[in-house]
Amino acid sequence: MPPTFQPCPPWSLHAWPSLLWQVSRHGPLHLQHLGTQVTCPGDTSCRNVGQTIWAWRGDEGDVGMAWDWVQLHCGVVAMADPMAVVTNLRLVSDDGEVLTAYESARHINAIVHGLPWQRAVERALTAPGQPFALAA
Repeated sequence: MPPTFQPCPPWSLHAWPSLLWQVSRHGPLHLQHLGTQVTCPGDTSCRNVGQTIWAWRGDEGDVGMAWDWVQLHCGVVAMADPMAVVTNLRLVSDDGEVLTAYESARHINAIVHGLPWQRAVERALTAPGQPFALAA
């Protein structure tokens, strides 16, 4: 069986340099889809699950975000755990204090909510025989 190409596993984001980002800063992060992995192709005993990874290269540095997803039923996917987004992004308050993971969660989830990630996952699910669908 040939090896599967996985350009950037989601856990590797922990090795990326941290990037500080002020919460009130105007202008969105322009994250692009890097790839989606289906780790458990669904069958009668298991739902489709996997990870998706998004990134952006800005003047300040690279930002990456990844999270697990689960297919609830045909055409409906959701984040498996909204509190478990892997990222090198460190959010900073207007006072210059780095936010805790708990304080950052709603901002991180707002970023994820603004991405067309469900479409990317659905494309990966309809790509037969490809455990890792790369962005076009």
